[in-house]
Amino acid sequence: MEEQIREFLDALQNDKGYAPNTIDAYRNDLTQFLNFALNERAQLAQWSRVDKPLLLSFLIHLKDREYTASSVSRKVAVLKTFFHFMVERNYLAEDPTATLDSPRVEKQPPQVLTPDEVERIVAAPLSNGTPKGLRDRAMLELLCATGMRVSELVALNVDDVNAQNGTVHCLGTGAKRRVLPVEAGALDALTDYLRRGRPAFAVDADERALFVNPHGERLTRQGVWLIIKEYVKEAKIAMPVTPHTLRHSFAVHLLRRGVDLQNAQHILGHTNITTTQVYARLVERRALVVRNG
Repeated sequence: MEEQIREFLDALQNDKGYAPNTIDAYRNDLTQFLNFALNERAQLAQWSRVDKPLLLSFLIHLKDREYTASSVSRKVAVLKTFFHFMVERNYLAEDPTATLDSPRVEKQPPQVLTPDEVERIVAAPLSNGTPKGLRDRAMLELLCATGMRVSELVALNVDDVNAQNGTVHCLGTGAKRRVLPVEAGALDALTDYLRRGRPAFAVDADERALFVNPHGERLTRQGVWLIIKEYVKEAKIAMPVTPHTLRHSFAVHLLRRGVDLQNAQHILGHTNITTTQVYARLVERRALVVRNG
């Protein structure tokens, strides 16, 4: 059963070009379900023995543990994709998830920081002239100036930064690369970090990661999240802020500056323009509120 999960994940990566973090999420969800299924039915030895009652028991299990509707919905989607694959490969005659419904998810508009709040977060590391402070300032400046995903940020290598052209090469979802312009402030912070900060961390001369930890290893997504949390607290911002909050804020501020939807879609790396339109509607609603006073 585990081997078939591995085969499924390999197909997602090799045939569909899914990003590594997406593959990890699929692996975690399928492993969670498999562990639950084996605990419920100790003799379970093949996927053909999984039926709808077992799947419903898993959903109840998640609800009892207070998983959000969006988390449960994502796990159902993963299971549906996996079992569709199993039928497609003739491992199963029928798909047990065919009539399995996802919980209804009420979509909440993305939370957005004000320009002043963004500036306070970005300015927070300025009081710290250590290599860590230089790295964190460069990292926050880059996130807020480009709107890139945290997975894209940690995947950056030194060679991806072109200081002469003022651009950074970013590897997005589906292994698609895009070139993003970097504003002067962020470029100055990056240059300063590369000159005075990174050399203090880069133990291995062959390490190409742009953002590294004190051990000289590539920063992780979790590491970036904790760093942002630290400076949000220092900036005295009460609302929860994640790396994606910075991306949401960039998207809204980008559209407020008059950038058209197609260009915004490219800069943000959205596969579908409907994702970009979510931010456009948010900008329109806020403008309407301001006009109506």
